Amino acid sequence: MDKKKKAILGWALYDWGNSAFATTVMAGFFPIFFKQYWSHGVDVNMSTAQLGLGNSLASLLVALMAPILGAIADKGGARKKLLIVFAYLGVLMTAALFTIQKGQWALAIFVYAMGLIGFAGANIFYDSLLPGISNKKNIDWVSAFGFSMGYLGGGILFLVNVLMTLMPDKFGLPDAGMAVRVSFVSVAAWWGFFTIFTILWVPEDRDSVQSKKALDIIAEGFRQFFGTLRKIRHLKTVLIFLLAYWFYIDGVDTIIKMAVDYGMSIGFQSNDLIKALLITQFVGFPAALVFGKLGQKWGVRKSIYLAIGIYICVTIWGTMMSEKHEFYILAIVIGLVQGGIQALSRSYYSRLIPKNKAAEFYGFYNMLGKFAAILGPMLMGVVGLLARRLLMPSSPTPEQIVAVGQMASRWGIGSILLLFITGAALFYFVDEEKGRAEIAVLAEE
Repeated sequence: MDKKKKAILGWALYDWGNSAFATTVMAGFFPIFFKQYWSHGVDVNMSTAQLGLGNSLASLLVALMAPILGAIADKGGARKKLLIVFAYLGVLMTAALFTIQKGQWALAIFVYAMGLIGFAGANIFYDSLLPGISNKKNIDWVSAFGFSMGYLGGGILFLVNVLMTLMPDKFGLPDAGMAVRVSFVSVAAWWGFFTIFTILWVPEDRDSVQSKKALDIIAEGFRQFFGTLRKIRHLKTVLIFLLAYWFYIDGVDTIIKMAVDYGMSIGFQSNDLIKALLITQFVGFPAALVFGKLGQKWGVRKSIYLAIGIYICVTIWGTMMSEKHEFYILAIVIGLVQGGIQALSRSYYSRLIPKNKAAEFYGFYNMLGKFAAILGPMLMGVVGLLARRLLMPSSPTPEQIVAVGQMASRWGIGSILLLFITGAALFYFVDEEKGRAEIAVLAEE
């Protein structure tokens, strides 16, 4: 295998490894275990709000750190080093979920939030390595290849984890609860192991800054960050794209993080929801590759719009579904576009930014993504709580309490439509040719 192919594979194997956190922990077992074990006895809408708050606070911390860390990484050639720091923070926190006992919902949110910070922080530097291992012709496909490997790798471990919970005795475990806790440890091991290939195989451009002291590198990173803020007036295309991305990717992230919680809130069984997540993973593997080719042949902009349109239809359908087969159909549809919109957004953004400041600009990219992730889960939780208050009769029967809780959850998921529609409208004003001209102006200053 030549060095270029080895670098691409090593880069994609990080997605193979860390996607286990996104599937088993973030989308799969954590929401279920949080609702049934760590938040035992808490009202379903309140536990949704607590989970949304935990996601939002972690995303806020990552958002505030992202551009500064990116600028420091650019000046010090430290993208891989910072990826390692954040990745193994996530690994450690994921393993620590095993130790949290029943009813300790606050501690569960804290440890999960720290894991989410590791996961999201590492992705800043993972994304910033993309331009260095690809070129203009293959960047859409390479980006999609990373996501497809993530779907497959995350899906394989998730399948093993699901089998552990369904047949704990076959794995030498006493019950399903212990199987879930052991699954958290397996994610940590999987993520930590495959990160090693990224460390060893992916090169990083280094410059003379490497010989400077750490404090000098940090100082130069801050100067670069504030310098870019002054010059960014020339990068209106980047700003418009980031604003559009902020909205539409928030809808995507909110569905990823809150779909299982939503399904449980409207009365579906956890096993049905886990099966739906598995469907999404294995459909997502080939679909992300197809979207990468679609971006090359049909155009990235058209492909992103196609994905947003499908998500709008999915959200509307989600507010009305009542049968579990509908959830399975939606899982297939989401699997067809989820990796595609993520991959093509990442590669499209690389066309709008200076290559020598990739980590910093991907810091802005992830910052807006994480600020959006603050809005989505919180919007869903707050709208759900407000709807519950508005719809609840003064002296409700037990049946009315359940019915109103389910309707409030439907209102909550429906609020995500605002994010997709706003993002699509803003993306219309992004002009790639104008963006390249703005980069040239920035380079001359």
